[in-house]
Amino acid sequence: MTLVKFKKPRLPWYDTMFTDLLGSDRMLTDDFFLENRWVPAMNVKETDDLFEIEIAAPGFNKKDFEISIENGLLKISAENSEETKKEEENFTRREFNYNSFFRSFTLPENVNEEEMIDATYKRGILKLVLNKLHVDETTPKRVIEVH
Repeated sequence: MTLVKFKKPRLPWYDTMFTDLLGSDRMLTDDFFLENRWVPAMNVKETDDLFEIEIAAPGFNKKDFEISIENGLLKISAENSEETKKEEENFTRREFNYNSFFRSFTLPENVNEEEMIDATYKRGILKLVLNKLHVDETTPKRVIEVH
């Protein structure tokens, strides 16, 4: 088998107008926007009684977070924006910043969805504590025979 370098045919100027202006035809696809989406790092820790989820989300305030559980799905999202404007004699400076993220997780069956979930945000870390259901281990094991 021989490898042959593929040479892309040169298109008329009007077909390459946007790629010449923007520098890449990748900017015109959904992949460009999805690859550059920010998703915060997280840690999950399990103990005998609970799950601890830590999400690194610096730059947010407590009021920016929305956390919900519905049908075994934990949804965490946050959004904030900031705008500053400075006007002087010779110039106007306007700066803005926008951050957001969304994460969702399917919860294990042993998470107690009815009990209160503890959520804290301190020094850029969102920490969630989810309690486990206490299963009665005194129920004897049931063996089912195959016929």
